[in-house]
Amino acid sequence: MLNRRTFLSYGAGLAYATAGCRAMAATPSRVLDAHVHFYDPTRPRGVPWPSKAETVLYKPTYPERYLAAIKPFHVDGVVAVEASAWLEDNQWLLDVADRSPLVHAVVGNIQPGTPHFEDALTRFSRHPRFRGIRISAGSVPAILARPEAITGLKRVAEKDLSLDILLDGPRCLTEIVHLAGMLPDLRLVLGHLPLDPPSDATGRASYISALRALGRAPSVYAKVSGVVRRIGGRVPSDTGFYKPVLDELWGAFGQDRVIYASNWPVCELTAPYTTVFRIMQDYLADKDQETIESYFWRNAQAAYKWPQG
Repeated sequence: MLNRRTFLSYGAGLAYATAGCRAMAATPSRVLDAHVHFYDPTRPRGVPWPSKAETVLYKPTYPERYLAAIKPFHVDGVVAVEASAWLEDNQWLLDVADRSPLVHAVVGNIQPGTPHFEDALTRFSRHPRFRGIRISAGSVPAILARPEAITGLKRVAEKDLSLDILLDGPRCLTEIVHLAGMLPDLRLVLGHLPLDPPSDATGRASYISALRALGRAPSVYAKVSGVVRRIGGRVPSDTGFYKPVLDELWGAFGQDRVIYASNWPVCELTAPYTTVFRIMQDYLADKDQETIESYFWRNAQAAYKWPQG
């Protein structure tokens, strides 16, 4: 949520020119950031990610650092996504959630089809803020080929948890369409959208077709956590630059299944959090208030279903 006094004091910086007019940035009543990472490389065992070479990322990263990074904006809650494949790091992140009211939900890292999956899912899902697991898009073809992995994902759906799928490009979208069709009761959350479509006409047509097929599946959500780009050594801050791909997402998924997410602190490899937030505020400036509220918090709540109160 952008505090109203903060909004007024920063009003000049939060307006932008389009078609010769100035439109005020969207102001939701709440903000829930549905994709952040917390970790601590100074732990005795360290972390498997990020590497020491990533000097922007390789430092203790807790809710306090996040809250400092997002100023002057205010966020009411976050979904913390576990990037580590070490099983016990799921518990470490749940412990962080226990200490911080900022963390509304945790998305764990447990790979379906592995021998420990059922026991681990049962164990971690006892925690009320454990609201799903994440896999990579590249693992989807193997999951489709393994009945035990599909059985594991059915357990995820039975527990009313979600499945995040990490997208790193247009690959495997067709397989994700197939997965959504096989498991219609499982909520899929696709990040980090929007993607860069293939440059050739055939590849782009295939990408658009798969994206629209996913949009037609009512249980699939689009996590808008990959907006900002570095082009030719610079990062465009003009919202108009990003409008075509964002329009494409809204057209495919509709206002009820697009979710605000920053991918912090990874986003800072490209641009500060404030740039990420302002671009989306500006993009939504001409939308109605219902759409603004849906994007900035309601849709995340619908996708992850964390406990209220």
